[in-house]
Amino acid sequence: MARPRMRPSDAFLALWPAAVLIGLGVAGFLGLLDWVVEQEDLFRLDEPLVEWLAAHRTPTLTTILTVVTTVFGPVVLPIIVAAIALVWWRVTKSWWHPMLLVGAMVLSTTLTVVLKAVVGRARPGEDFMSVPGFETSGSFPSGHTIGASTLVLVLGYLLWHEDADASWRLTAWAVLSFAIIGIVAVSRMYLGYHFLTDVLAGACVGVAVLGVVVGIERWRDLSLERRDPPERLLTFAEADAQEAAVMGQEGGDAPGGDDASAEPLPWAAQNVDSSDGDERPSSE
Repeated sequence: MARPRMRPSDAFLALWPAAVLIGLGVAGFLGLLDWVVEQEDLFRLDEPLVEWLAAHRTPTLTTILTVVTTVFGPVVLPIIVAAIALVWWRVTKSWWHPMLLVGAMVLSTTLTVVLKAVVGRARPGEDFMSVPGFETSGSFPSGHTIGASTLVLVLGYLLWHEDADASWRLTAWAVLSFAIIGIVAVSRMYLGYHFLTDVLAGACVGVAVLGVVVGIERWRDLSLERRDPPERLLTFAEADAQEAAVMGQEGGDAPGGDDASAEPLPWAAQNVDSSDGDERPSSE
C-alpha cells in the first residue's frame, strides 16, 4: 500500500515550533552581536558588571561557582553527556533519543568553535579573571553557556516528548532550565571570563539548537505517522449504522438479540495506541 503524500499543511504543523525557536535564537544572537560591534545598549553594561562582580567575590562563592563552571566545561560536560546517553540507551533499549542528545551537543560545540573564531572578541582583562590566563579562546559567545543551555533544553524536551501528557514535566523543565542556565552564566561573569552579552548570546545559540532538535523530532513523528497512520475514529452516524447492522444480524441468528455470547459491537471495541495513549476503534 502506497504511503499518503506529504501535505504542505502537515509539514507546517510539524515544523513551525522548530522554526520559531530557531528564529528567536538567531535573532537574539544577531541582535547581541550588533550591540557588541556598535558598542551600544547592553554592551555598555559589560565591563561595569564584570568589575562589580570581581570586586564582590567571596572565597565560598568563588569555590561554588568554580565547581559549576568546571562541571559545564569542555572536559567534564562531554563525560556527563556520554554517561546520560549510555544509561538512557540501556534503560529504554532505544538509540534514537540518546543519539539525538549527543548530536545536539556536537552541533553546539561546533557552533561554539566557529562563532568564537568568526567574531574574535577578546575576553575581559586578566585583572578580572579568578585565574588569569586560564582561558584564551574568543569571548563571544560563551561556550559554557551554550553547552549548559543545549544540555538542559534538549534533554528536558526529549524527556517531556516521551510523555507529553504530563504537563508538570513541561513546567519543571522550564524552571530547572532557566535556573541552570542562569547559574552557569553568572559563574562565567563572576569568575571574570565573560561579559553579559557573551552569556546571553550563548543562551540564544542553545535555543536555536533546541529548535533544530524539535524540528528533527517532529518530522520523525510525522514520518512514522504517515508510515503507520492511526485508525480513524468513527463518527456517531457511522457507529449507529454499524450498531444497527449488528443488531439486525443478531436478530436473525438469535431471537431476542440478548444472547450473552454475542460478539461486542465493533465500534465499542477499543485498543490503545502504545505511542500516545489515545483510544481508537479496534481493527479486529
